[in-house]
Amino acid sequence: MSFQQLSRTEHLPKRIAEEIGRGIAGGRFASGDKLPTEHILAQTFGVSRSVVREAIAQLRNEGMVETRQGVGAFVTDPQRRATIRVEQASLADPVSLRNFFQLRLPLEIEAARLAARHRTPTEIAALDEALDGMVKARDWLDEGVKADLAFHRALAAATQNEFYAIFLGYIAEKTSTSINTSFPREMGAEIVKVTIGEHAAIHGAVVAGDAPRAGEAMRQHLINSAARLGITLETS
Repeated sequence: MSFQQLSRTEHLPKRIAEEIGRGIAGGRFASGDKLPTEHILAQTFGVSRSVVREAIAQLRNEGMVETRQGVGAFVTDPQRRATIRVEQASLADPVSLRNFFQLRLPLEIEAARLAARHRTPTEIAALDEALDGMVKARDWLDEGVKADLAFHRALAAATQNEFYAIFLGYIAEKTSTSINTSFPREMGAEIVKVTIGEHAAIHGAVVAGDAPRAGEAMRQHLINSAARLGITLETS
């Protein structure tokens, strides 16, 4: 393979996903081909396997690969790939960003309810780890946002519905990038504390199996998240 190692200062999962994506688009990997193992990709790029897993998750969310548990990741047929794409530049427009949050609202509220009903010890452990990562983050717009993204991905997985995992994984990725570009480099401690508290409320309801409370906690979180970006959401 001719992939190049990436600088540690770059957003590694995104850059790795882009590099593999270029390999797929350029014909280096054909439809149906199995990607190299996480171990090989980690060695090739000079990163950890967790970074590779995040990159593969992004490619899966974009429909470029499909993963088979215990087997690996395979390149999808171009005709089967997702055709819905949200260009990051469009979310710089306040109206588009508001509309994007308006789409998230019903999807993530229902995802929280389903997660409370169907979560397993595996997803609870992932939610625990993500919430702990948010609490311990030294740089919120780096470590904190990554942990936030992991939390929403774990929640989507807890629905036991692969389509929620695909759609919400993609949405969470776009949202995290928008937050990184919309907030000043240093976020106030009070905003961080409130944000963590909102996730803790969702976490507690999901772990308790309380679907109505989980949905309401997610609704409040999304409304407040939008407000922190200067967006007022329409709610019923």
